[in-house]
Amino acid sequence: MRAIALSLALASPTAADTLVAAHTIRAQTVLAPSDLALVPGDRPGALTDPDQAIGQEARVTLYAGRPIRANDLGAPAIVERNQIVNLTYSNGAITIMAEARALDRAGVGDRLRVMNLSSRSIVSAVVQSDGQLLVTGAFQ
Repeated sequence: MRAIALSLALASPTAADTLVAAHTIRAQTVLAPSDLALVPGDRPGALTDPDQAIGQEARVTLYAGRPIRANDLGAPAIVERNQIVNLTYSNGAITIMAEARALDRAGVGDRLRVMNLSSRSIVSAVVQSDGQLLVTGAFQ
């Protein structure tokens, strides 16, 4: 009898909720609780917890009633396209600082391509919490 109950428990899927947009949300909008809704059903790849989305920025347009996936969201941008930013490269005792122009929008922790204003070369850097950009690895 125990084996029968166990097989029945494994055969019936557990119901889960899927996080969807409560209304159409434009890209670059920071999500609030009123922007989200939970609907019954489990959709592969969709978020299930509103806390994963609240405070995040929509990277694409989110349509009402459609599931929200993790890669649809990101950290709110703190660097805007064409913004002049401080660029830092450190390697051991050597530190180089320069001004650069952001070639896209980015949030904390995002990798961003920037143009060094002095050399006009394009490098890749990571956005820091204070808005500065840190060049990591080799110049590209």
